[in-house]
Amino acid sequence: MLVVELGIPELTTEQIETLCSTAEDAARKYVLSKVSNKDIDRLDISVEADGSKPVNVTVEINLILASQTKDVDADALVKEAVNQAHKATENFLRKIK
Repeated sequence: MLVVELGIPELTTEQIETLCSTAEDAARKYVLSKVSNKDIDRLDISVEADGSKPVNVTVEINLILASQTKDVDADALVKEAVNQAHKATENFLRKIK
């Protein structure tokens, strides 16, 4: 896991909510860019931000693809979606510092 110290100020509740929704949106957008909605049986994305200095962001994705979806590696897709969520988080934090 890569930890980057961004030197950001303490986040407000509103900023934390925006941070979490930004990360969730990035993960969802990534998954939907790789597979269509009809190929997904279940997509649950959970983002939590804990602490203030440093803020720890946890992204959990539960992805179940439809049985007819053969040529997609769900684990690799989830891993990259988590990476995209963390990139979005980092970009958000850099903008507010």
